[in-house]
Amino acid sequence: MADFKAGKLSESDAAKLISDAQTMDLGHTKIDRSRRGRTGVGEVVYGAGKTPRQILEIMGAIVSEGSPVLATRLNADAMEMLKAEFPQGRANEIARAFSVGSENREKSGGFVAIVSAGTSEMPVAEEAKATLEFLGVRAECFYDCGVAGLHRLLEKIERIRQAEVVIAVAGMEGALASVVAGLVKEPVIAVPTSVGYGANFGGLAALLSMMNSCANGVSVVNIDNGFGAAYNAYLIAGKSRL
Repeated sequence: MADFKAGKLSESDAAKLISDAQTMDLGHTKIDRSRRGRTGVGEVVYGAGKTPRQILEIMGAIVSEGSPVLATRLNADAMEMLKAEFPQGRANEIARAFSVGSENREKSGGFVAIVSAGTSEMPVAEEAKATLEFLGVRAECFYDCGVAGLHRLLEKIERIRQAEVVIAVAGMEGALASVVAGLVKEPVIAVPTSVGYGANFGGLAALLSMMNSCANGVSVVNIDNGFGAAYNAYLIAGKSRL
């Protein structure tokens, strides 16, 4: 700044120095170095559509700067490469997620409950769990609690009610979110999934059902977006010093 004010540094050179400080250019990717300072959370790499080599280079560059990083939607080849390169990392095969390090936050006894309708929803529920663990938030999963066998949900409802936030993951007709929201006082984040037969339209039926929920306190993320639900739960839980 002093050199710029003194005329020793041109405007274009100053702009380049600022850009270089905020980003790291890998050619195929520009890593946002300042994201963690702005938002409190480091980079998350969306793996779908990227080659395993690109993902490895991105992860390596971030880790080299001492920052935690999470990669989601990995294919099998990318997962194996990351496990070999970062033996200290944490792999979640069901979620297709891999993380190195995690965000540190002061924890209380609170947690986020992830309630899924069926076993088929596990990849999305596990993506939410892996994301919360990366963000430093404790998560508990309650699997196979779909409304077709309501007693399975009721068996676990007292524990679910102790959560700070509830994530409800369901495909088919997506009724689980409304039922859960009618039984708890905590915010419910609904995740429609693409699980279901033809008239489910790849999750659109569940999405519309959740958006039209008659229960109070339901917010909805996009189809199969376990990551988005977990990030929103992290923001809400942070207000309670989870």
